[in-house]
Amino acid sequence: MTDVTQYETVPTDAGEARISRREADEPWAVLALGHGAGGGVEARDLQALAGALPAHGVTVALVEQPWRVAGKKVAPAPKTLDMGWRGLWPALARPGLPVIAGGRSAGARVACRTGRDLGALAVLALSFPLHPPGRPEKSRADELLGTGLPTLVVQGGNDPFGRPEEFPEGPYELVGIPYGDHGFALPKRAPLGQDEALAALVDGVVRWITALR
Repeated sequence: MTDVTQYETVPTDAGEARISRREADEPWAVLALGHGAGGGVEARDLQALAGALPAHGVTVALVEQPWRVAGKKVAPAPKTLDMGWRGLWPALARPGLPVIAGGRSAGARVACRTGRDLGALAVLALSFPLHPPGRPEKSRADELLGTGLPTLVVQGGNDPFGRPEEFPEGPYELVGIPYGDHGFALPKRAPLGQDEALAALVDGVVRWITALR
């Protein structure tokens, strides 16, 4: 696996997006990962996957939405997020390689909403925001249930946007990370360490992606 990260700027109808890639030596797929509304591609789960998956033959493309590239602090409406994602999608592909649509939080919602129309192989939803904190009646389950693709959800056990046990039954797989919050951070007194939690996250994603091959 190469340790060099490759950067690319892509124009879209929502503004200029940016892609940073960790290339696998002999890739069989590309995993595109979008960030959330409250942070960028430096999120611990995105970085953990970018560091681990190339060794398993998966090139990881970390996608920065146009609003983030432009230095804005507030994410735009879902329609604009989808527009940016759709616009950069052609730049994600490599000849003969399928693309898995993924992301965390708001980025997971984008992947769920657009993956099938864009021809994605599957959808990876990290910290899917099932509902706003304290508002379980405002469910976004329809986005997750409607992907029409093989889908994996990885969710923290203490995520205020939806704990694993709150998710409805559906045609998707779910991996729970005990004690993890929305960013997969663990409380200091948790019996599980932070490194162990990230290892469990990576292991769950690797198992799922390997089965897609």
